[in-house]
Amino acid sequence: MANHELAAAFGAADAAKEQDLRGYYPMAARVLAEEGFLGAVKVEAREGRPALVMAIRYDEDGKPFIDGIRRVSRPGRRVYVGHDEIPKVRSGLGVAIVSTSRGVLSDRAAREAGVGGEVLCEVW
Repeated sequence: MANHELAAAFGAADAAKEQDLRGYYPMAARVLAEEGFLGAVKVEAREGRPALVMAIRYDEDGKPFIDGIRRVSRPGRRVYVGHDEIPKVRSGLGVAIVSTSRGVLSDRAAREAGVGGEVLCEVW
């Protein structure tokens, strides 16, 4: 997966470096870390402003765990689903990040909680 795909989904210039804290970014990063796609996720002060620093995990061969990412819901086209319509990404090998009334959850957690919401992106 190219860094520009991750950057486009999260709005960062370089996905492995940093980005401003706004919107769903910190919560989505937490979900990706819980699902094992990201390593350390922390907030640091950079130039007097808080920045979200994410470390992409790699396997033994140096291949990133994130193979692809796709933004689903966009400002011009919001995608809302019920708990029974939450997509399974790559037959369960990936994860969809869903903004629900209980916070930002992975697709699995949203299904278990029985809540639907806005599908932000899919990661595989």
